[in-house]
Amino acid sequence: MGLLGSNLARLLLPTGAIITVIDNFSPKYGANKFNLHDIQNEITTVIADIGDAGIINKLVCEVDYIFNFAGQSSHIYSMVNPLSDLDGNLRAQLTLLEACRKFNPKVKIFFSSTRQVYGIPEQLPVDENHKLAPIDINGHHKLLAEEYHNLYYKHYGIRSVIFRLTNTYGPGMRVKDGLQNFLGLWIRQTLENEAIQVFGDGKQIRDFNHVEDVLDAILTSASMATAYGQTYNLGNDTFYTLTEIAELMITITGTGRIEYIPFPKHRKAIDIGNYYANTRKIKQKIQWEPHLKFPEGLEKVLSFYKKNQNQYFS
Repeated sequence: MGLLGSNLARLLLPTGAIITVIDNFSPKYGANKFNLHDIQNEITTVIADIGDAGIINKLVCEVDYIFNFAGQSSHIYSMVNPLSDLDGNLRAQLTLLEACRKFNPKVKIFFSSTRQVYGIPEQLPVDENHKLAPIDINGHHKLLAEEYHNLYYKHYGIRSVIFRLTNTYGPGMRVKDGLQNFLGLWIRQTLENEAIQVFGDGKQIRDFNHVEDVLDAILTSASMATAYGQTYNLGNDTFYTLTEIAELMITITGTGRIEYIPFPKHRKAIDIGNYYANTRKIKQKIQWEPHLKFPEGLEKVLSFYKKNQNQYFS
């Protein structure tokens, strides 16, 4: 179970919710069984792929909400293994939606998409009306998956809300490499007193949301009928350069150093440049905005991984 799902399960437990976690626990997708170690006896865990219709058809019956965080999220991996990405981000999504249409059309779905659907920003901040021009396989598949959710909402009444995430971080994120999120790799490099490898000149800007804020937005939308059928940016109007992020990590931990290296060709080809999101729509429609400031959130996350290095670094 990855970052979003494990933190959501832990957040929902005190409410008395009956929670079923579905994950194929594929190493390349970022799942880590330690993410659920303290609550594993209080939830039901099913090791399966949401693309397995035989299993999913049964599991969707009689549930009220589906938090659809499944999928392959590495943009680099999608360019190397496009058919695998297609299976995880399109075929599996269609299988889930078909199961809902046939066996539980009253269910409510919350789908985690990505800022990558916008491609290279034409202006900043990027709002939901920005043109959609993804520049990698993963971005294209995520965009099509969004369209599947919208189609099933319009034609079959399957209620869904789409969230375009940007640099979500928190306890339980993948940190052993940079396949999913550069911040995770930097966390490991910093705590192991290695060089934080910054591509280019370090002037690129990014925005961040702690997982607590992301889940707050998703759960807030769940109670609002007007949210269904909508697509929202989840981002932050406070942004940082890559150099500022690396320096902040070093200041918090007292370890690490910065090493500027040339952009690898395969990464540069799908790099979107500067990005931060316009979140005016979600602020107006569901009165949500992020509360945890990035320095505070980063300090919490670094503390978590310092205590749990053996579970995440190898």
